Amino acid sequence: MEGTTLEIDKCAIILKLLGDKTRLTMMKILDTNDCCVCEFVEIFKASQPAISQHVRKLKDAGVIREKRRGQWIIYSLNRESDYFPMVQSLLHHLPNQDFKLEELKEKGLRISCD
Repeated sequence: MEGTTLEIDKCAIILKLLGDKTRLTMMKILDTNDCCVCEFVEIFKASQPAISQHVRKLKDAGVIREKRRGQWIIYSLNRESDYFPMVQSLLHHLPNQDFKLEELKEKGLRISCD
């Protein structure tokens, strides 16, 4: 790899992953906030296994990472990934999704893990 040249195959995989509306929205939320799976379950009104599958794919691609905080696993963007500048430039063009977390907060569901 020379300079900031990325592998086209890997870029295609990441772009395909981000072609999914749920995963793309997750990434935009993670652009400004760290989240756990339970919060995504509430935001997307989807099952925990479905959300975990989305998160696993993003993590396997290296665009997000996890950190354990007590009994919770918190996900964040992997800003150290070689592909982060590409992902960030894409996210820059998307509308802010913070209102989704604000709605959770109003319902008292911001980090509702047990």
